[in-house]
Amino acid sequence: MNLKVLLPFQVFAEKTGVSRIVAETPDGSFGLLPHRLDCVAALAPGILIYETEADGEVFLAVDEGVLVKTGPDVLVSVRRALTGTDLGQLREAVEKEFLTLDEHEQSTRAVMAKLEIGLLRRFATFQHE
Repeated sequence: MNLKVLLPFQVFAEKTGVSRIVAETPDGSFGLLPHRLDCVAALAPGILIYETEADGEVFLAVDEGVLVKTGPDVLVSVRRALTGTDLGQLREAVEKEFLTLDEHEQSTRAVMAKLEIGLLRRFATFQHE
């Protein structure tokens, strides 16, 4: 398989000859082998594992995103990603960096939620008139 990991502004990793991929979704982990049917999956923050003959087993800490498999090509698009050899350190990075929102992101999400609620209320009153 051909694996490409995309971040919002760059290609994080591009590998050929991938023999298997294991990814985490909100419903649990699943594996991809070369002859699996095409699929799309939402990814949860966690560890993505892929294996090549040259590199062996490689671990990537990924933020939420999406995985698309079409034929031999697997495209993973995530917000953030880190690579490493120590699985424990990568798991800590996922918990520290990807699962906790900083104050700025929390306040931005709160403002956006208020704007969305206000828009829906105005739209509802507009429909009733």
